[in-house]
Amino acid sequence: MTTMQQKPILCLDWDGVVHQYSSGWKGADVIPDPPVPGVFAFIEIACEHFRVAIFSSRSHQPGGIAAMQGWLLQHCPEGWPERVTIEWPTEKPPAFLTIDDRALTFDGAWPSIDDLKAFKPWNKK
Repeated sequence: MTTMQQKPILCLDWDGVVHQYSSGWKGADVIPDPPVPGVFAFIEIACEHFRVAIFSSRSHQPGGIAAMQGWLLQHCPEGWPERVTIEWPTEKPPAFLTIDDRALTFDGAWPSIDDLKAFKPWNKK
């Protein structure tokens, strides 16, 4: 087994986690907004400890993965692509941990419907 296979998977959502998503949905292959501050440094460090996978609702749609990859290349710091390895699954991977701006951690207690309806992602609070 290689070192890459031994690392646990860290799955990152795209919109609201990597891409700021302030303009809302424009289509799977349209990504108009800037990066979330700190994302490139975070991914670089995370790659030392995890297999980093980016999985999004865009991932299974025509042009979605290519658009995300192109956006990363357009916005990343110089030399960054050579320092990281990112996986691009088309189905949700069996991740050790997922970072998503629209998720709750289930702690064994079911949230109230009112709490669910009141949910706001970090960039809408």
